[in-house]
Amino acid sequence: MDYIGNIIRPPSEAYSMIIQVTVGCSHNMCTFCGTYKGRKFKVKDIDVIKRDINEASRYGYNRAFLADGDVLILPNQTLLEIIGYVRKRNPQIERIGVYANTKSIIRKTAEELRELKEAGLGIVYQGIESGNTEILRKIKKGAFPDRMIESAEKVKAAGILLSQTVLLGIGGIESSGIHARDTGKLLGVMSPDFASALTVMLLPNTELYRDWRSGKFRLPDKFGLLEELRTMIENMHVRSRCLFTSNHASNYLPLRAYLPDEKENIRTLLDEVLRLKDESLLKPEYLRAL
Repeated sequence: MDYIGNIIRPPSEAYSMIIQVTVGCSHNMCTFCGTYKGRKFKVKDIDVIKRDINEASRYGYNRAFLADGDVLILPNQTLLEIIGYVRKRNPQIERIGVYANTKSIIRKTAEELRELKEAGLGIVYQGIESGNTEILRKIKKGAFPDRMIESAEKVKAAGILLSQTVLLGIGGIESSGIHARDTGKLLGVMSPDFASALTVMLLPNTELYRDWRSGKFRLPDKFGLLEELRTMIENMHVRSRCLFTSNHASNYLPLRAYLPDEKENIRTLLDEVLRLKDESLLKPEYLRAL
């Protein structure tokens, strides 16, 4: 396989065929992300992509994921060619997924998204990070809540599954409460099919890390992060069934629940952990990673 650099994919795509279509991220300005620093965004040659698909097709995958950071930014003609080739070589494939940012979703017309859905695109993974406008500005996310809502509506209207991620701790201690509240409210409005809370990891090659070293950014402690998680869930009033998880390797307390049905169960668990403040109930530091 012609993999360039570190290939990332959502946890739910662990057993998928991973095809690197782009190298890097088209935005690549977020203060917390060190994945693609120093790497210029580019689209790989279509012949190289097809060779990788040919090689991977020998293993009988049921799902495929097109990496890297923002494949949806590509022209529909290119995406349709790649998705079509995956399906041609793997008729058993049930679903194809991609990462997408708000800008790339907005740039697609409703018809283009429907075309991708009909071709086999089954799920879009979108990083939201926060629902608070000022925090989004500080972390240079490149999108604000109104556009995020618009993008979510477009994906869902096309019949494509929507999975969104948010970051515990990204507002720092000073904005912890408002970050959690606004993020929960935004997720409720967007009501994705899947929502995941990850925890900020301070990576040495990022602007956020430099702010932390200088004292400009202070990360909440373990139980402060769980307070955020509880507030987020409390304010997340989804309009349709959503699988909410916090089982990423970065998190201190793995959770998995369907909202709104299991909201009370998850709140009760978090209340008990926060009451006890027993670190033995949390994931040890050496097991946390990106």
